[in-house]
Amino acid sequence: MLGNFSYCNPTRLYFGENALDNLGVELKKYGANILLAYGGGSIKASGLYDEIIKILNANNKNIIELPGVMANPTTEKLYEGCKLARENNIALILAVGGGSVCDYSKAVSVSAYCEGDPWEKYFLKMEDVDNKIIPVGCVLTMVGTGSEMNGGSVITNHEQKLKIGHVFGDNVFPKFSILNPVYTFTVPQYQMVAGFFDIMSHILEQYFSGEDDNTSDYIAEGLMKSLIHSSRIAVKEPKNYEARSNIMWTATWALNTLIAKAKSTDWEVHMIGQAVGAYTNATHGMTLSAVSLAYYKHIMKYGLKKFARFARNVWDVKADNKSDEEIALEGLKEFEKWMRDIGVVLSLKELGVTPDMFDGIVSATFLLEGGYKKLTPDEVKEILKASM
Repeated sequence: MLGNFSYCNPTRLYFGENALDNLGVELKKYGANILLAYGGGSIKASGLYDEIIKILNANNKNIIELPGVMANPTTEKLYEGCKLARENNIALILAVGGGSVCDYSKAVSVSAYCEGDPWEKYFLKMEDVDNKIIPVGCVLTMVGTGSEMNGGSVITNHEQKLKIGHVFGDNVFPKFSILNPVYTFTVPQYQMVAGFFDIMSHILEQYFSGEDDNTSDYIAEGLMKSLIHSSRIAVKEPKNYEARSNIMWTATWALNTLIAKAKSTDWEVHMIGQAVGAYTNATHGMTLSAVSLAYYKHIMKYGLKKFARFARNVWDVKADNKSDEEIALEGLKEFEKWMRDIGVVLSLKELGVTPDMFDGIVSATFLLEGGYKKLTPDEVKEILKASM
């Protein structure tokens, strides 16, 4: 039975090869001072930077640049962006890049006018935003996080060895996002497949939780099947437009809050993965792939019927005369086969994790109650050992 919930997603999406044509339409809604946030040199090498600068100039905008947003945005970079935003009376933050740039821009949007330390207030204490919020728009160049259509933001504090995400309300969602699959063609293979797994993990975190057999589960299964099909094409043909466009669209729907409705949601794989990331600075999607199999094998018995359904409906495992446990295990084997097919990391060793890090990673892992089993610190350590 579906419970009570409300749903709102205020982000306007422009999708397709001509999506950037709509940037000028959106810019007319905002004041003159634009904070242009981006990562390294990839958007300059691809020519996208020049296109965006041309559109900004055509709309008489004052451009304040904020380059160098890293894959795991840090508190230091957050404070830098906040200072720029305040000093220049920014009317819109335009994030050009992947999910990290979008995440970072949302963090700056809520933090620039925060009274006190935004890291402590919004990421440690998880308080609601009670100050001025700067609007954000996104031009996406890498898929995976779904940050283009949600209120999520993840920031890393290296000094405290913590990587924490805060899911803000719909007033922090990007006002618009421009999604052109062609912009994702130049992403290196390692980053591309890490993004693919991040998409899968987002769906699984919501699927393996809460009430079963509802509309959200059927949507999730369809998204997973689409991702599996298209990702296998994309690793062989990275510039296959149909595959990359379907993956881009799947990534957005995987985490725009829709399939979370009527679900408690788990997110423990992300909690462990983010703790690993805080210690290693490893690529986010790969921290998730490294721990997922061990985690799901550990909790499978607590949600056995759902794992058997996952095997049947997503991986086409035949029930025959098998037990639910046999079906579920066969499904996880098919899951692992797909992971190997696309080339994601399957071991924490590959990310530089060593046993002496275990205690620190365990202490940095938030233990949540949304999944089929709330872990203990000892169980987290066992999962880390199994992931080596």
